[in-house]
Amino acid sequence: MESKKSQRKRQKEIMLVSQMIKLYCHKNHTNQNGKVLCEDCQQLLEYARFRSAKCRFMENKTFCSNCRIQCYSPEMKKRIQKVMRYSGPRIIIYHPVLCLKHALTGVIEKRRTKCD
Repeated sequence: MESKKSQRKRQKEIMLVSQMIKLYCHKNHTNQNGKVLCEDCQQLLEYARFRSAKCRFMENKTFCSNCRIQCYSPEMKKRIQKVMRYSGPRIIIYHPVLCLKHALTGVIEKRRTKCD
C-alpha cells in the first residue's frame, strides 16, 4: 500500500506535468481553444500519468529528471524534454504558486540529499 506522502507527491507531479503540457500545446499547436489537447499532447500526458503511477521510487525521488532510472522510452523522453524546455521558463507566468512550490521542493530536496 502506498503512503500518503507518495500519493501527494504523485498528484503534485502529475498536476505540474499536465499544466506544462497544456501550456506547450496551446501555445505551439493549432488547437488554441484552451480546453482540449491535440492528439500528440494528450498521448504524452497519458504516458506521463502512466509512468508516474508505476514509479517505484516516488517516496524518495525529487523529480523524474533526477531519478536514477529513466523509465520513459527514448521517443517520449525527447518529447517531454521539448515540452519542459518550452514550458519551464513560462509556467511562472501562468501558474506562479505551483512553480514556486516546485522550486522550493527542489531546494529542500537538494539540501536533504547533501546531508545524507
